[in-house]
Amino acid sequence: MIKWAIIFAILGLIAGALGFGGLGGAFIGIAKFLFFAALAIAVVLFLLGVTIFRKVT
Repeated sequence: MIKWAIIFAILGLIAGALGFGGLGGAFIGIAKFLFFAALAIAVVLFLLGVTIFRKVT
């Protein structure tokens, strides 16, 4: 998911540089959403891993 966030961020920067401000802003917005969604999923999985590890051992 981070890979897609980076792709959308690059597309947003390119679109903004070429003068497509609305489209560039939309791409950057999608990139922000994907980044924070991936970050939230990573934190949840980390917490689950820590708690399950304690139960198993």
